[in-house]
Amino acid sequence: MGENKILIADDEKEILEILRLLLTGEGYEVITAQNGQEVLDKADDAIDLYILDVNMPVMSGFEAGAELRKQYDAPIIFLTAYSGEMDKIKGFSIGADDYIVKPFSNLEFLLRVRAILRRIQKSSRKQVEEKQIEEKNASKIQFKDLVLDLDNQSITKNEEVIVLTYTEFKILELFVTHPKKIYSLENIYQSIWEEDAVGDSTIMVHVKNIRKKIGDNSRNPIYIKTAWGKGYYVD
Repeated sequence: MGENKILIADDEKEILEILRLLLTGEGYEVITAQNGQEVLDKADDAIDLYILDVNMPVMSGFEAGAELRKQYDAPIIFLTAYSGEMDKIKGFSIGADDYIVKPFSNLEFLLRVRAILRRIQKSSRKQVEEKQIEEKNASKIQFKDLVLDLDNQSITKNEEVIVLTYTEFKILELFVTHPKKIYSLENIYQSIWEEDAVGDSTIMVHVKNIRKKIGDNSRNPIYIKTAWGKGYYVD
């Protein structure tokens, strides 16, 4: 069933033991507590679910749940003998994820637990996927209708791949990551080769090739523009 860690709290030892056996039988790691203060003492980031009886000595389940919510995001299920609307409202306002009224069947209890854990696992997977997409997108730069993939050092235009040499790609990347900044031929050479320029023609040829490949007209460019007497830039 998984390696989920669950903390259950109830001041009735028989109920606590029954719940412990049910959960361990499903493969969960279980920690037990008999009052709200003990819950807080045993709480930590590794716990995936808290199951708290509402009426406990020292500190009630509601009080413990409210304190847990200040530090932890793990779901909370409240157990109670009261089915009144106000009790449920109070529980959910504290931050409960579910509310089980005693007496309940063992099957109902396990189904509620499974449902909560599936929900957080699905949410966790979604967060991981969103992070992966975000990281993937972070490695791409959109400039007009061009997309530069920094990881693969490739460029696409209207979903068509345009093949640039390594040097051509680095020059274009330099421009689009610093829009409006005018780069002299010397600046470009130093940025790409990290040494002083040995001549202007090398950079000019690369820019000419880039323009040709991406469909840029040097007389009326929409991508790489010329600041006469100064260098090149994009905006």
